[in-house]
Amino acid sequence: MEAQNDPRVVPDDEFLNLLQRAKQNDAEAILKLIDLYKGDIMRVSKYIHSPNEDAVSDIILEFLELIQAKEVK
Repeated sequence: MEAQNDPRVVPDDEFLNLLQRAKQNDAEAILKLIDLYKGDIMRVSKYIHSPNEDAVSDIILEFLELIQAKEVK
């Protein structure tokens, strides 16, 4: 269930706008998307068998590559 006042909850149109701007290499939009998923990134990084900082970096890199991909398959 979504929290009413959760600052990470973003309306669909705003999310799509951020995503489109991130695809155009807008640094502010990229940082907002990373911040939006920060909790999930930190949670998943605990299950990767490497130092936490490396795991977080790897997840963020894959996330950015997914955003930049021409087509999502």
